[in-house]
Amino acid sequence: MDQYDFNQLLPDKINCHGGMDFDIRPNGVSPRRLPAWTRPQVPGLMDVIVRMPSGVRLVFETTASEITVHGLATNLVTPPAVKRPVVMDLVCAGQTYTAATLDGNTIFLDPANPGKIDLVRGEAADWHFAGLPTGTKHCEIWLPHNAMIELRELRLTTGATLQPVRASGTLNWIHYGSSISHCLEAEQPSLTWPAVAARRLDWNLHSLGFGGQCHLDPFVARTMAQSDADIVSIKTGINIINGDSMRERIFAPLLHGFLDTIRERKPEVPIVLISPIFCPSAETHPGPTVPVDGKYVVIPGHEGIRHESLTLQRIRHLMEEVVSLRKDKHLHYVDGLSLFGETDAGDLPDDLHPNPAGYITMGERFSQAVQQLSLTPVG
Repeated sequence: MDQYDFNQLLPDKINCHGGMDFDIRPNGVSPRRLPAWTRPQVPGLMDVIVRMPSGVRLVFETTASEITVHGLATNLVTPPAVKRPVVMDLVCAGQTYTAATLDGNTIFLDPANPGKIDLVRGEAADWHFAGLPTGTKHCEIWLPHNAMIELRELRLTTGATLQPVRASGTLNWIHYGSSISHCLEAEQPSLTWPAVAARRLDWNLHSLGFGGQCHLDPFVARTMAQSDADIVSIKTGINIINGDSMRERIFAPLLHGFLDTIRERKPEVPIVLISPIFCPSAETHPGPTVPVDGKYVVIPGHEGIRHESLTLQRIRHLMEEVVSLRKDKHLHYVDGLSLFGETDAGDLPDDLHPNPAGYITMGERFSQAVQQLSLTPVG
């Protein structure tokens, strides 16, 4: 097979859609989902999440009948959870080909000591796709959603052509959200809920779903404003409860400010604001949330110092109110409960994150919801 060094391919000779910045290493290239100028502003834990390429695709045309990606994956594991396979999907000619490995590095986190990690080094691996259709074809390799990846070599059938192309999709869609948009629990990177929706809608997804890190950070708003997006969506609220990071006094003004930043550069681009999905313990009680016996629950008590603390029901009300007050005909509200509500709780095993089936349901329902909004992209 012909071998191409990713250090020479990226970012120019093939399209790494959603990879806005790269760590250039001696043996390979690792994509990041935020631009280089954000590096000094991104908190340390969030920086790890930014390096997990949920929604990022390698996009190219080739005549190859076999394709192999060689690279080194790094998983995060919080015991007692076990390491899950690192999956890549190749979408080609209407078919999805899947390859997985358990090889690679593993970072074990200590839930009792958030600052402590244990790195167990592993070996690089191959993700191999065979039996592809003959002739020139559009290929999109969805990189792992649940691991960091150092891309080392792209291997193609001997003599096959290779050229960059635009990612598929009629509209460019940039989406910002929490772990419920990052979708670590999904079985495959092409089955996160934003990926399911994008493929149903024929939209070109750029995912800014950051596990645990959706706190309306200004550098994310500027990234979205500077993007080439035809459609913008923001799904926020649950991480603010999880970390008890805001009170009511600051939430609505920050949300207005986030929207203002986008509107300064994109005055007429449709924006879809999505409120949190169902989370039983936080619906009527403020956070923070903590894991207890496999479930995420709020910490009770301390009512005397919880003035203006937020619950999910209150956040949904405030988000709907923000949309109403702005009188922006291009700003739309989607109630998160319409995507995943109390009747879907059977697909919410830890009372916070949907399971793989739940994410597929969310993607299908979101695609239906935005079709009913009759969005009119500008451009």
